Amino acid sequence: MLAADKLQLQSALKQQATALKEKEFNLHVSNMNTVGTIAAVLAGLDITMFIEFNPAENITWGDENMVLVARILKFFYYITIVSAFCANMIVVSQTTTLSVLGAGMALRGPDGSMMTATDGIYDERSSVFSTFGVGLACTVGSVVICVWLLLAWEAAICCMILVLYTCRTIWCNYQRVKQRFDFDENETVDFRDIMEGPANIQAVYNYRSNNSSSSSKNRNRHNNNNSNGYNNNNNNNNNRRQRRHNNKNNNYSTQSSQESSTEIDNGGIDVDENDYDSDDDWSAADWKQQSQRRNENGVVKKRIQTV
Repeated sequence: MLAADKLQLQSALKQQATALKEKEFNLHVSNMNTVGTIAAVLAGLDITMFIEFNPAENITWGDENMVLVARILKFFYYITIVSAFCANMIVVSQTTTLSVLGAGMALRGPDGSMMTATDGIYDERSSVFSTFGVGLACTVGSVVICVWLLLAWEAAICCMILVLYTCRTIWCNYQRVKQRFDFDENETVDFRDIMEGPANIQAVYNYRSNNSSSSSKNRNRHNNNNSNGYNNNNNNNNNRRQRRHNNKNNNYSTQSSQESSTEIDNGGIDVDENDYDSDDDWSAADWKQQSQRRNENGVVKKRIQTV
């Protein structure tokens, strides 16, 4: 009864700890979905900027030096916008994979998979955020190059200043918010002390296995004692029967000697040896064979009880 109550208590504690861990899991999945959605929007913007971008021909730039500048700007623009598109697509694919596979493992995995899935998504968030930052930076950087390919130099300078100010603002906001919500990872709430401590149901299973092994040992010891007692009883019975048979043979011998002497006195009468009971005329070899047979029967019964 106490073992069953202990198992029920551990099961309830483990279920509550898993429910609390599920809240953290839902938070990480929601963050991944948010980042993935924004990355998908940026990827659509990047591919549009790549396809719909129609800069002026290189000849319109004037002499050969300006043509070389135009070609360099176009080269960096296309490299930047393609890099932004690839980075955002990596974020979309990674967040989708984490959401689908992580949720499947958390709900359908073995015991303790909720903690494994939650910690796995939390560890992968750094690579997702880094790739998302690269995609965002490349998208903004492509705009800096684009203004020089489409606008006059006066407008290009003003637009470039605005874009650079936007980049600085984004970075400063990120650093300020990160510092505001920064905390020590060692001080986070962890449920491993509960899952591996009081809620560890494996201890009950070990207790049951040890208890069953000890009970089987006691049962085997009891069977051995019973079989030994049975063999001792058989040996005692055989000894009593053999003594009774010897006494009977002695009585027969005494009676037969008296009858023989009487018959000799009467003139002599032949005595038929078959008048004795043939069942009682057992030799020592017969008694030994019978005792061996009974011992063998006792061993067979012992093996049956053990099985």
